Amino acid sequence: MHFEHTEYLWLLVAVAAVGALWGVAAWQRRKKIARWADLSMLGRLIPDQSGWRPAAKMVLTLMGMALVVVALANPQVGTKLEKAKRTGGDVAICIDVSNSMMAEDVKPNRLERSKRAVSQLVGRMAGDRVSLVVFAGTSFIQMPLTNDYSAVKLFLDQVSCDMIATQGTAIGGAIEKAMQTFGYGDPDREWEKSRGRAIIVISDGENHEDDAVGQARAAWKEGVRVCTIGLGEPKGSPIPEHSTRGSQGSYKRDRNGDIIMTYLNEQMLRDIASAGGGNYQRAGNAGSELSDIAKVIDNLEKEDYDETVLGGYESRFQYPLVAALLCLIAELLIFERRNRKWNLDDIL
Repeated sequence: MHFEHTEYLWLLVAVAAVGALWGVAAWQRRKKIARWADLSMLGRLIPDQSGWRPAAKMVLTLMGMALVVVALANPQVGTKLEKAKRTGGDVAICIDVSNSMMAEDVKPNRLERSKRAVSQLVGRMAGDRVSLVVFAGTSFIQMPLTNDYSAVKLFLDQVSCDMIATQGTAIGGAIEKAMQTFGYGDPDREWEKSRGRAIIVISDGENHEDDAVGQARAAWKEGVRVCTIGLGEPKGSPIPEHSTRGSQGSYKRDRNGDIIMTYLNEQMLRDIASAGGGNYQRAGNAGSELSDIAKVIDNLEKEDYDETVLGGYESRFQYPLVAALLCLIAELLIFERRNRKWNLDDIL
């Protein structure tokens, strides 16, 4: 259970304050009466005076006020099943997590900059579904298609270069996995070509494993546009060691003891984008150079999703409101003094 308008719950402090003031006033009144007459004689002096009725009336009043505040806050419990239909495109984002992505020629490093680029692109989306694929020497689906952008950012935070033990850069395999997130090759789903799908590959372009250009061309034949984003500097950069990252001179070395350099291969990324009918852009430190990729996403043919069952909370403000009314009605029906007993002598 939770409350839709929690700000109203602060009014309970005011209700408690009213109750405290009433308690202090009742205590002081009792002290004054005790000065005037002995409490044991008070019942004879004021025979219709009730000790519990005023307190009961005040308790009922305070309960009614508190329940009205709870009703204003609108308690919501359980889930209410609703059906919604959304319109948008499908975008698969492939993130390179090979060791070369730890190079710091873009700040703070290539991988963190790529994650910022993804966050930037997702922040522009409205209704589009997103999937995440991570790759190095192999690839796997980090998150299937979803329109829950908060979930995308949550999964994005978990992306690191330690996710895949097999090193290398197999962009073609990543494109193939991205196609699978769209349902391509699934025997239980009927595949239809559509211009409403796109694959975005974020990498330094050092592809050593497969035919990435051929995979991009095959995806484009199925109507899926492939775009690429380059990370790094063409002049190259050393790769920091994981265990001592940030220490001067702590870089990966080859068998001969020479520092390993990693280079941005822009030509490879351009060739992949060209074969995939998409655009190539380079992501530097500024973070404002992804407008062309964003336009590709914006221009995707929007299609209706299958109806999705959404979980929502159901309002229950009626219950505390009815209880508040009952308390207030009960307060009105209770008199502060005892009911006087009438008899024939009183009438005569």
